[in-house]
Amino acid sequence: MKTAYACIASLALAAWAFARQAESPARPPQGLDPAIQKIVAEISEERIVAILKKLESFGTRHTLSDPGQPNRGVGAARQWIFDEFRSYSPRLEVSFDTYQVPRGGRVFKDVEVRNVMAVLPGKSDRERWVMIGGHYDSLNLRVPAELRSDPAKAAEIDAPGVTDNASGTACVMECARVMSRYEFDATLVFVAFVGEEQGLIGARHLARRLRERNQTVEALLNNDIIGSVVAGNGAMENRRVLVFSEDPADSPSRQLARFIRLIGARYHPEFAADLIFRSDRFGRGGDHTPFNEEGYAAVRFTTPSENYANQHSPTDNFANTSPGYIVQVTRLNAAAAAAMALAPRPPITVAESEAEAGAAAAGRTRGARAGLGRGEGYDAVLRWDYAGPEDDLAGFIVVVRATTAPDWEREIWVGNVREFTMKNTPIDQLVFGVKAVDRDGHESPVSAYYTPLRRAR
Repeated sequence: MKTAYACIASLALAAWAFARQAESPARPPQGLDPAIQKIVAEISEERIVAILKKLESFGTRHTLSDPGQPNRGVGAARQWIFDEFRSYSPRLEVSFDTYQVPRGGRVFKDVEVRNVMAVLPGKSDRERWVMIGGHYDSLNLRVPAELRSDPAKAAEIDAPGVTDNASGTACVMECARVMSRYEFDATLVFVAFVGEEQGLIGARHLARRLRERNQTVEALLNNDIIGSVVAGNGAMENRRVLVFSEDPADSPSRQLARFIRLIGARYHPEFAADLIFRSDRFGRGGDHTPFNEEGYAAVRFTTPSENYANQHSPTDNFANTSPGYIVQVTRLNAAAAAAMALAPRPPITVAESEAEAGAAAAGRTRGARAGLGRGEGYDAVLRWDYAGPEDDLAGFIVVVRATTAPDWEREIWVGNVREFTMKNTPIDQLVFGVKAVDRDGHESPVSAYYTPLRRAR
């Protein structure tokens, strides 16, 4: 007797086989883009080493350290990052993203904080942002007893913060250096966050500001603690990086994580994106978290080999960091961000209103703009919208998987349409999604169909 999973898999396969009969021969070829291959190859370990050592040389990058020192502290560090961004390309629009933060909690004084941002405008879809980020501030919690009652002096003790998180900053900066030599459809934004150690301050303010102005942020790739290959218990791992994404199973962040793994397997196959279906490490958070809270797709890259003894201590230095590992994570970031910025926007699969979604789910698809319905009762009728520029849009791919499968199992090229029917396909037992494809074969992340929450009336 077949197991329930086997039955579901058979249904998925049967639906896929049926749909294959209707495939259009016009699907663009799925080759590797030479530009993305070049970007990945140009990521330099030598440059990453130089960035790590320079950031370490500032002694501390504590958010609340004295910003007026010429060669030490948060002010000198952020100015150096700013100047480096500007040196990479005249096409990068570099700025300080500045906020006034009042005293409270882990912030012992009123302070001005500054994210450092470098924007590479897109050529055809400038309002769509793909972001790569990592925080540049550091922290040393090994405060001598005589300084514990004087937070201003405690903020000045050495906090090299090389793995946490000069490593993530180096990833952001090296991606900016290499990718600013190329053109992309969407806008790429490289951001060095500040105040992560005091409660995600810089990221929280930026995410809130972007939401208030209705900025389209397709993705934030957040890099935090990507420089360690040996954990405190001696376990070693240098062939994979953890990619955390928030629930539910088909959230935009989860689709982003799946997209990263797909692109990584194509362009950097010797290094794995290990999908972790959790928003962050257990009970912890990072600069992607405020973006998730504002409804944006955002994920976190982190080593599987954290060394807790070095974190937030004087031993988080260059000697205890692996630049070669940072190179691998940076290449994965660059490939994923480039692929996304060159691809069309993801289609819209979620109905704009609760009533419209309910009508689609009940099978009343006439007049519906987006949603998943049953058709005549036993079919899967998929409808979607598309809001992006259509100059080079080739069409769409429908994807299918069992509800218990971690990633998409089947895909169907359906052409440049906005509706597709899979006959005798039970929508309750499978998960469906759609992705857009341009004429060069670049694919967007998947937009999945899901049941909207029912609100009390």
